[in-house]
Amino acid sequence: MKNLLSILDIKNEVSEILEIAKDFKEGKIKNKPLDGKSLAMIFQKSSTRTRVSFEVGMYELGGKSLFLSASELQMGRGEPIADTAKVLSRYVHGIMIRAINHQDVAEFAKEATVPVISGLTDLEHPCQALADMQTVKERKGDFNGKFVYVGDGNNVCNSLLLICACLGMDISIATPYGYEPNKEIVREGIEIAKKTGSNIIVTEDVKLAVKDADVVYTDVWVSMGDEDQEEKRRSDLLKYQVNKELMKLASDDAIFMHCLPAIRGEEVTSEVMDGPQSVIIDQAENRLHAQKAVLYYLLK
Repeated sequence: MKNLLSILDIKNEVSEILEIAKDFKEGKIKNKPLDGKSLAMIFQKSSTRTRVSFEVGMYELGGKSLFLSASELQMGRGEPIADTAKVLSRYVHGIMIRAINHQDVAEFAKEATVPVISGLTDLEHPCQALADMQTVKERKGDFNGKFVYVGDGNNVCNSLLLICACLGMDISIATPYGYEPNKEIVREGIEIAKKTGSNIIVTEDVKLAVKDADVVYTDVWVSMGDEDQEEKRRSDLLKYQVNKELMKLASDDAIFMHCLPAIRGEEVTSEVMDGPQSVIIDQAENRLHAQKAVLYYLLK
């Protein structure tokens, strides 16, 4: 049995899963491979793309999804995570959790007897990273270019660092002091990169990082749970806004990416988001195909 809590869980299968996602998008898999199977979806955080892509994905694969708000489960009233994991495992074929703390999902997966998928935690967002790299492959044809992440070194940044390392793609992360990606994630990424040839750079110099970039990616400055730091974060990250001037430093055919939702006028301007280099809607669509690939890979 395999789980997907981190890109590290599939570090040797990333390319295979991306090929499956491509096949789904191109309509090459038309049967209902998950007919009769069910997926429990536990949400501690609000969601648009994760919830809809998993629900629609299970439906299109012939399965059934169950939306479970964590606050409405007995777990929300104090039932131990282990008890919930063991019981749900007797009802369903897989469990997706969008949670606050990564450690809670890790504990859940340890006790569950069916595959567990992270739909986001404070440490990683592996499903997002898979959809992102599917988009890069579609637009660029390969992973030989330079991927640049600008802004807060958050959960999305952590997963992107790891998946770029797995695919041998160079990644530069431009973030102010104190906002760097997780140190252990960086260490793991560097170890993988030694084998794949990926070059990983973490710097405070946003202009240096973006120079000649093939992909420019950013995310919100204030993630869910960071609202108490809102004013400080906006001040610290002000110089890391992706705008027309910053995009001029990238390659002429560079694409702009954002996992959404975005706060227009903060981490990115509307001019860039709605401009010709933006692929954010294709990127969002690919959440569906990537999610279907993950479900197919883990549950079939």
